[in-house]
Amino acid sequence: MPLTVATSAFPVSADVRSNLRHVRRQILQASDAGADVVHLPECALSGYAGVDFPSYDGFDWGQLRAATERVQEAAQASGVAVVMGSSHPLTPPHKPHNCVYVIGADGALVDRYDKLFCAGPASADQGDLAHYSSGDHFCTFTLSGVTCGVLICHDYRYPELYRQYKRRGVQVMFHSYHAGNVPPDRWEAMHDATGREHHRFHGGAGTLPGITMPATMISMAANNYVLISASNTSAPQSCWPSLVVRPDGVMVGRLRRNRSGLLLTRIDPGEAYYDSTIAWRDRSIDGVFHSGPRVDDPRSRDRTAL
Repeated sequence: MPLTVATSAFPVSADVRSNLRHVRRQILQASDAGADVVHLPECALSGYAGVDFPSYDGFDWGQLRAATERVQEAAQASGVAVVMGSSHPLTPPHKPHNCVYVIGADGALVDRYDKLFCAGPASADQGDLAHYSSGDHFCTFTLSGVTCGVLICHDYRYPELYRQYKRRGVQVMFHSYHAGNVPPDRWEAMHDATGREHHRFHGGAGTLPGITMPATMISMAANNYVLISASNTSAPQSCWPSLVVRPDGVMVGRLRRNRSGLLLTRIDPGEAYYDSTIAWRDRSIDGVFHSGPRVDDPRSRDRTAL
C-alpha cells in the first residue's frame, strides 16, 4: 500500500510554544496534502540543548509534556502519524534522552527512539553527551504496511546502524537532524575549516555537515536499499535543507535551506529500483566478505608472487 511522507523543516528554537505552533501547523498542512505521516527534525518540540539553549538547568518539563499531548491531539484530529524529535526526561540525576516520538494517526504513542550515538568525547562533558544519555534500542514500526525505522543526526556516522535496520526488514528510514542555528562567527569558521577552494566540488556546500550528511544519506540509501527521509531544522544558518532519497540513492526532493516547508514524497513499496548489492548484501551483513564461490588455488594463496 502506498505511503505519503511529509518531510518537515522549520526553525527549531528554545521556545517550546513556538515549536508547537510550527508542529501543529505542519500536521494540518500534511493532512490537507494527503500525507500519512509528517517527519519532524531532531529536538523539534523541545529545542536542542547546547545549541538552541545552554542546558536543561531549570527546563520546564511540564510545559514540554503538555505540548507533546497537544501534538498527540493534533495527530488524532488530523489522522496523520507524527515522527517528532524531542527530549525525554529520565530520573534525576540522569540526563534526558535526545529522542524521537512515534505518534500514531490515532494520537497514541507507538514507540520512542533514543539517540544511540550522542556526539562527544568519552569524558561526556562536551557535545551531546554533556546534555543527553545515549539510548539502548532500535525502533521499528509499521505505517500502511511499510516497515519503518528511526535514527537521529550523529547516528549517520555509524553505517552499522543502517545494517541493523536492514536486518529488521526496514524499508523507510526517518533520520532526524539538527544541523542549523549556527551563529555567524561559527559559520565562517566552519567554512574556513573545509577550505573554501573546495566548495565548488560539493555543489556550493561549505560546511562538513553540508557536505557529509546529504552524501551519507545517498550512500546509506543505495547500500541498504531503503528510502530515507532526512528532516533538518531550517533555523539560520542551517547547513543543508531537508531531503528525501529513494532506495537506489537518487535524491527525489529537497526543500530550500533556511526556509520552512514540507516535502511530500509518495512511496510505493511495490516499485522496484536498481539494487546493485541485492545478491550479496545479506552475506556481507552476516560477516561473509566475498561474492560467489571461493577458489582453492596455490596462485591465489601466494600473494607475493607475480
